[in-house]
Amino acid sequence: MLCEIDLDQLDATATPTRTVTGDWNAPGLRLQPGHATADIALADGTLLILRGRARDGDTPLTAAQLAARHARAGAAFLDSLRGSFALALIDCTTARVLLANDRMGTHGWCYRLDGARIAFATRADALGNADRIDPQALFTYLLYYMIPAPATVFRDVHRLPPAHCLRLDRTGVELRPYWQPLFQEPAHADFAALRDEFRQLLEQAVQREAQTGGQVGTFLSGGTDSSTVSGLLARSRSAPVHAYSIGFDADGYDEMAYARIAATHFGLEHRAYYLTPDDVRDSMPQVACHYDQPFGNSSAVPAYHCARIARADGIDTLLAGDGGDELFAGNARYARQRILGGYEQLPAALRQHVLEPLAASPRVARLPLIGKLASYVQQARVPLPERLHRYNLLMQLGPERVLSAAFRQRIDPAQPDRDQHAAYWQLPEAAPLNRLLAYEWKHTLADNDLPKVCGTAALAGITVAFPLLADELIDFSLRLPVAYKLKGLRLRWFFKEALREFLPAAIITKKKQGFGLPFGVWTLRHAALRHLAFDALDSFAGRNIVDAHFLEQLKTELLAAHPGYYGELVWILAMLEFWLRDHAPDYQLAR
Repeated sequence: MLCEIDLDQLDATATPTRTVTGDWNAPGLRLQPGHATADIALADGTLLILRGRARDGDTPLTAAQLAARHARAGAAFLDSLRGSFALALIDCTTARVLLANDRMGTHGWCYRLDGARIAFATRADALGNADRIDPQALFTYLLYYMIPAPATVFRDVHRLPPAHCLRLDRTGVELRPYWQPLFQEPAHADFAALRDEFRQLLEQAVQREAQTGGQVGTFLSGGTDSSTVSGLLARSRSAPVHAYSIGFDADGYDEMAYARIAATHFGLEHRAYYLTPDDVRDSMPQVACHYDQPFGNSSAVPAYHCARIARADGIDTLLAGDGGDELFAGNARYARQRILGGYEQLPAALRQHVLEPLAASPRVARLPLIGKLASYVQQARVPLPERLHRYNLLMQLGPERVLSAAFRQRIDPAQPDRDQHAAYWQLPEAAPLNRLLAYEWKHTLADNDLPKVCGTAALAGITVAFPLLADELIDFSLRLPVAYKLKGLRLRWFFKEALREFLPAAIITKKKQGFGLPFGVWTLRHAALRHLAFDALDSFAGRNIVDAHFLEQLKTELLAAHPGYYGELVWILAMLEFWLRDHAPDYQLAR
């Protein structure tokens, strides 16, 4: 979808008209829906575009109803909206444009501003071109394997952040959040009452997202969240629920055993597929090119194959479990950050005059126990959120070693830290854990995990829904005591205790593993996959983004020495090269 508007050319007396091809035209306005699924309504000179599913409580809302609400309440109508959606409102009579999206940014807009002109689209590459690729955005991609909003890979093209609205009229432009989390953080709570409310909200969320009118299945990784969603859907259906799992024939990467436990426990119609190196070889370029900007999350390929198999079975919508970890504190890094955060609680004199001098002494730090203490002190002294990225691969290797001189001259290496610092401190009054969770809602969910699942599902021709990200569950999480999320060092304590009688015991007690791809190991063992990856690195060397000598060392030495570690770097560089081949084949920096 692409819409181009010139406010100075809009005519209040001219009503937009729809052509036989589905486009909408008026003086100063051109809307091309393309293949995007959207509800478009015209009322009293106002055109409203709705993507996704907006609702008021459990009542679905149409584009026409949203236009009427805006006519009555203005931009305040956003306050009562729920669901996963992106909307655009074009008021031709007053020459105003409004863009907005849901709380987690499940659906979004990209936009480009030029005075009184705005162009917005569902994809960044509909607004940018090869001549506008931003080296700073490429640097951010190399750091995080994605490009956080509001930036995109193209200069002057922006992505609407979650829960934001953009308003443009002839007096100027305003970008602001229309919703921000407000953590209540009670010291005490009634566990039984919260448990019962939580179970009810979960059931309602799953049932609501399953009401799509088509065939519904689930992603099933074997983790807590996907098992919960699959089990609740199964409990609400008389026929067996189809659940889809991806496995890997590689030590330390496979969770299929837990998926089978959940499938048996809930009586699911389980479809398990073991991904092969050939699958990865065949789909890497396809997945890379599908995205509107570079995207390097390696679990995108298994997610794509899971969705592809479900679509081949006739499934129209898959329910995913994303969001539970970030709402209810399920990631191991939360416990680790609590341990590191305890350092600041120690007396300043002890830190400054004893611990930090010990940690700074190379001779003392080599002693076994003191060495661990030194490592702890060094990590704890780094503030959040920078501490989360302390072991970032690019920063560990060093930009001077990895990046070409020409590329380094075009970037500000401190800019990503400044951006993440600002994002982390948007809620300065929140408890440290809640502040970290809110940061993860954007950096981990909106910028990474949701685009991964939504993008690969779209490539497979299937829709996806996220019951655990229902607004009601988000609001519920805001009311939970901090200790109910992370009890000591016990992750997602409340979630697991509330569902202890529902989930299999093995899934309650299992350690979180994730959905990682054994790409480095497979690249070494599988000649065709290695040829694909190394060919991508060879052509990428000519772009003068990464130092050519380092790329050669990566292929000939580093990958073999530590395939799990350096395989990720091979992956993100190869995926970037595939994307550039498709979107900007001639892009390179002068030497």
